Amino acid sequence: MSDPDKKVNQSVVKAFALLDAFTNEKTSWGVRELALKTGYNKSTTYRLLNTLASLNIVHQNSNEKYSLGSKLFELGNRVAIYKAITKSTNTPIKNVALEIQETVLLSILKEDQVFHINKADSLHGLKINTSIGSYQPIHATASGKLLLALSKKEIQNDLLKRIQLSKATQHTITNIKSLKKELDTINSQGYALDIEEFELGLVSIAIPIRNKSGTIIATISASGPLSRFRTENIPNYINILQKGVVIIEEEFKDFDSL
Repeated sequence: MSDPDKKVNQSVVKAFALLDAFTNEKTSWGVRELALKTGYNKSTTYRLLNTLASLNIVHQNSNEKYSLGSKLFELGNRVAIYKAITKSTNTPIKNVALEIQETVLLSILKEDQVFHINKADSLHGLKINTSIGSYQPIHATASGKLLLALSKKEIQNDLLKRIQLSKATQHTITNIKSLKKELDTINSQGYALDIEEFELGLVSIAIPIRNKSGTIIATISASGPLSRFRTENIPNYINILQKGVVIIEEEFKDFDSL
């Protein structure tokens, strides 16, 4: 049996031990005193603090002591924002999931991938493994292709240069020419489909969520088994998803992004 400790990056563990030393009572530390506090040698402590400072996780004061930096504040606010988004969208996506009888996901573009920020499982539909806080590739998912297709042209071009068109199934689009053709189709029809492109036997349909200026800020999608999917039902799927979109768009109409 493998030792779980061998899978742990000790530098990360040590970095968090340093961060854990900062409290409301002790907001700044010198290198030497922090080394004594944590039990690490001075050179290790200095090296870790320098790395954390380069990421704005800590910063060095004029007295050469270190305090917590702006990045932690930013990340903390980001968690609070996602909690607020989840709370505000729980009811509309649950109602959509109940009516459409499939799993519903609320997703955004983050770090060149699809990032799922809320989920509602249908009581009657297929339970899919995708979880809140997980990432999926933008070229192989309905939400991802929709976010890509409806992005501003310069953003889309930059993404197309960066992303790797890796193969998830035999149905995944893996060449740029085919992907661009798919994006044109999505752009004209206003919705995106993923028919076994990310997972065999699974179909997803996604429509956009926009702010008041018309910019796409998120997607809402429904995912279910291929055996239940019928192309003639697409207008009905879209109508049900749109019920959730109307409520969510009103809530986040003044947001530039989610």
